[in-house]
Amino acid sequence: MKKIKLMFLFVLSITLCSFITHKFYVSVTQIEYNKERQSLQIISRVFIDDIEDLLQERYDQSIVLNVKEETSITEKYLEKYFDQKLKIKVNDKEVSFTFLGKEYEDDLMICYLEILEIDSLSSIEVSNDILMDYFEEQQNIVHVKKDNQRKSLILEKGKSNGLLNFSE
Repeated sequence: MKKIKLMFLFVLSITLCSFITHKFYVSVTQIEYNKERQSLQIISRVFIDDIEDLLQERYDQSIVLNVKEETSITEKYLEKYFDQKLKIKVNDKEVSFTFLGKEYEDDLMICYLEILEIDSLSSIEVSNDILMDYFEEQQNIVHVKKDNQRKSLILEKGKSNGLLNFSE
């Protein structure tokens, strides 16, 4: 009887292991051209646990991404990381963004950024290496909207930048 139970547990554990899902590593960044404000408004969504692990390893083990527990230095590290890993060129000219802040929604961290003084948008080149140096399978999806035109990029390790052209 004991052998039957052991065999049953073995078969059950093999079966359950085959149903374990592989973690999905993805971020989504939305960029929208605002003609009236002459700006690019950027919203980037990343999984809290992924970015927290990276920030702890890279900067400080005590970092906690949680409204109740995080310190002011956390946002500085986050801004520093985004500044290193997200690069944008508008009309063949490299531009810099301002990190406006972040908020949490379920298991996501939502970061708000803005690029000012963009009087037109005919092309945009995005290099998004966020979390790619930490997770081999990381994919960063970028959606760009100008007026009624929407275009997208799927960026991954080895191809972390892309160019989108818009007609004026």
